[in-house]
Amino acid sequence: MRIGYFDCWSGVSGDMILGALVDAGLELERLQAAISGLGVPGIQLSAEQVKRGAFVGTRVHVRTEEQGHPHRRLPDIEAILDRADLPELARADARRIFRRLAEAEASAHGTTPDRIHFHEVGALDALADVVGAAWGIRQLGLTRIHVSPINLGSGSIQAAHGKMPVPAPGTAALLTGVPAYGSEIALELTTPTGAAILTTLAATYGPMPAMIIRRVAYGAGHHDLKEQPNLLRLIIGELSGDLDRDQVTVLEATIDDMNPQFFEPLLDRLFEAGALDVFLSSVIMKKSRPGTTLTVLAEPAVADQLAALILTHSSTFGVRAHTATRWKLFRDFITVSTTHGSVRVKRGWSGDRITILSPEYEDCRRASQATGVPIQVIYDEARQAAARAEGAGAAGVPRDPEA
Repeated sequence: MRIGYFDCWSGVSGDMILGALVDAGLELERLQAAISGLGVPGIQLSAEQVKRGAFVGTRVHVRTEEQGHPHRRLPDIEAILDRADLPELARADARRIFRRLAEAEASAHGTTPDRIHFHEVGALDALADVVGAAWGIRQLGLTRIHVSPINLGSGSIQAAHGKMPVPAPGTAALLTGVPAYGSEIALELTTPTGAAILTTLAATYGPMPAMIIRRVAYGAGHHDLKEQPNLLRLIIGELSGDLDRDQVTVLEATIDDMNPQFFEPLLDRLFEAGALDVFLSSVIMKKSRPGTTLTVLAEPAVADQLAALILTHSSTFGVRAHTATRWKLFRDFITVSTTHGSVRVKRGWSGDRITILSPEYEDCRRASQATGVPIQVIYDEARQAAARAEGAGAAGVPRDPEA
């Protein structure tokens, strides 16, 4: 499996991502052709090698004929993407990125994603950044994206809504649950577009995973910083073996004196705080008392927060924890169209073969409620559509290398 690790030690922006992809071997002419496929005239790309500090990276310039900040809404952006001449998976990734941007801005402004006005991130250069990144990552064959903790910088910025602290409200919302930190560099190092791209496509955050390194590339930012090189590093490599592996923290508490109805709100809080999975098991405790073991699987970075939630919202006096190795299928999501609406499908594969295609329950449930069609019918249609996207009629088929 070919993976990419984005090292955001000087932050991240859309054009830095494009620069890193071009530096890694993505042909600028093909990238320009993909952007031209949007059907929006006047977007021109160029690239040059520049020095940032003592190091060299690729700087990609996105130039447009657009003046000022257009007030596009999410439906306007989605209409452009729907008409575009793009591979379906790249289009789906771009739609997910802009949906996350809209949700983040909506949460900051107290409105809904479909009503929010995009300002800077609705401009054509931001559209080119998002589409170029979504298309380029797949063209380089990166089937999994890992991201380091993200440097935000510090200070303030002047935006369409006036002066705001770094990170801007939309950026902060996008980074919820993501490892990030401020620094002494008085600059907005991480932009909303860069944050949206990586937080939408990332599988994990943290140190670089074990891999066989094949290429190291650098995307240059606009500013030449005196404190450190303003570069986004992209390390491309291969994972050995057919299965993914990571470490998780397992939290447990055994409870015998709590109203069973109180478990449901506790489970909701744990999932909202980033738990990977939560489950309950019936046990017999001392003196033959019936009890319940609460088990939580979590990324190590959020284990303390989840333990505090258990101690606050249950009747237990303590929480046990241990670290476990987890073997799992490599996975990602695609969005497929059915006669009852769009449905996300989780793909799992071992080596180069798809082994599981699993439609998302919540998407199927919403479509069932809206149409009255049985959920099983929608589930089956979505799974068949995903199988067709893989070029076969069932799971267990070779994975499409262009996906």
